[in-house]
Formats: sequence, C-alpha cells, structure tokens
Amino acid sequence: MGRPPRVDIGGMVYHVLNRANFRFKLFSKDKQYQEFLDILKESQECAPMRILAYCLMPNHWHLVLYPKHEGELSKFMHQMTLTHTQRFHVRTKTIGYGHIYQGRYKSFLVEDDRYFLTLMRYVERNAKRAALVKRAEDWKWSSAHTRFLGTEKQKKFLSPWPVEEPDDYREWLNRSEAKEEIENIRYSIKRSKPYGSEEWVQKIIKKFGLETTVKDPWRPKKI
Repeated sequence: MGRPPRVDIGGMVYHVLNRANFRFKLFSKDKQYQEFLDILKESQECAPMRILAYCLMPNHWHLVLYPKHEGELSKFMHQMTLTHTQRFHVRTKTIGYGHIYQGRYKSFLVEDDRYFLTLMRYVERNAKRAALVKRAEDWKWSSAHTRFLGTEKQKKFLSPWPVEEPDDYREWLNRSEAKEEIENIRYSIKRSKPYGSEEWVQKIIKKFGLETTVKDPWRPKKI
C-alpha cells in the first residue's frame, strides 16, 4: 500500500477503491463505518484532498477524489489506509495477523464530463444496487446521504464537482442504470484502465506511459 500510484497528478479526478482480504467484512457495525469516515477527515488534515464522493460497503469502499497538486493522492491514501489498518488491528486484536486488504488500493483517472457523472452515480448507488436500501441517499455511509440529508456542516466535507451537478441528479441517481454503464466501469477496474471515451483513454495511456500497466488497453468492452 505504500507504493505511489502509477499516475499521481493534480487537477484530475480519480476513482479509488479497495476490498477486504479473503472477503471478510471491513464494517459490520455503525461505529466501524463512522471510524472510517473519521479517518477520512483526519487524513484530510494531514494531506489535503478534495473528496467528491464515497460509499462504504461491508467488504469494500469507493472514493472519488480530486487532488489539486501532484503527489497529493499518494500522501492522502497512504495516511488513510495506514491509519485504518492500524486501528482495525487494534480494535479486532489481530496485530500481526496479516493484511486486511486484498492488496494496494486501485486508482483510475476519470474523464470529467458525462463519464464523471456516470461514475458518481455508480459509486453513490452502490448500496441501492446491492438492495441494502430503497433509495441511494438512505445509505448512511455514502456521500449521497451527506449530500441530500446531511447537515450544513456535514455537507462541507464534500468538495464541489468539476462539472455542474444536474438539477435532477437525485432523481437520476435512483433510476436504474443501463447495463452498459455498469459493465464499462467494471471493465475499467478489471483492466486497470482510465475511465472515459476511447479517444480520451488512448490519449491518457500514451501521455502517462501506461501501455505496460493497462491490460488490453485498445480492446473495447463487448456488451
């Protein structure tokens, strides 16, 4: 987890995620979810980071981050994952029992247009997609809850988007996604590939020399 991301630049959006090792639960009680959110806030104080969205699920989490400067992503993620790992082991009395995550967190650049909006909906719909709640904003451990039901103080935890938020975003958030949207985001994750239009993706891969790290970068997803 201490290794820096392959690309760590400012002014671009990242989709960041990680899963628990051996599919065990990272969170099973409210206080464990809250502990993670508290760690996110503490990490912001040590390593400034614009947080656009998040969703904590029982065995994994998603973040949408928007660093301002080069190197901020790796500093923030190192602080956050190290602190969470240490506190998890102390709380569960498992110090010395190995890693709690499957491996190093994954981070993917995202094109800041309709692809960004699609990703935001994908992340904030996680609990609804898993049938844990009826409406996305009802999941207490997501930015959708903070965005629509949180106090003014809680809402300040979230940073403004790089694109204008649609007026009907809350309604759109709770509509079913197209299968293609879900599959393309999951394809990006599986192939370690930036998420955006094919032209933009190819440009990013070439610009940052990702040809050797992206799996099948030129092959489009078959739906």
